[in-house]
Amino acid sequence: QVQLVESGGGLVQAGGSLRLSCAASGRTFSRYALGWFRQAPGKEREFVAVISASGGHTVDADSVKGRFTISRDNAKNTGYLQMNSLRAEDTAVYYCAAGPFVVGLNYPYWGQGTQVTVSS
Repeated sequence: QVQLVESGGGLVQAGGSLRLSCAASGRTFSRYALGWFRQAPGKEREFVAVISASGGHTVDADSVKGRFTISRDNAKNTGYLQMNSLRAEDTAVYYCAAGPFVVGLNYPYWGQGTQVTVSS
């Protein structure tokens, strides 16, 4: 069992940066890939990025390539999403999830989400 808690969301101007954190409890965090997803009002939840259990492999959605960077520190049981050059269309609730190394939504463990609002 893994419990996840996101933090670091907030209000930022377009072009600005935020770093989201995903704190995990439980000793098995390092066994799972860590994914970040987002859901804007009226839209379906979508994949943002995923990092493998070891941190050696990552996949980013085309919409965030070159702007967002996913990382993790297994010693701290924490994952991160560094978001640069933010745009109004990045406004959403951001969720972290632990599970298999996939870009779909079939992760067994999810956090509660953190709101990111980008003003234009």
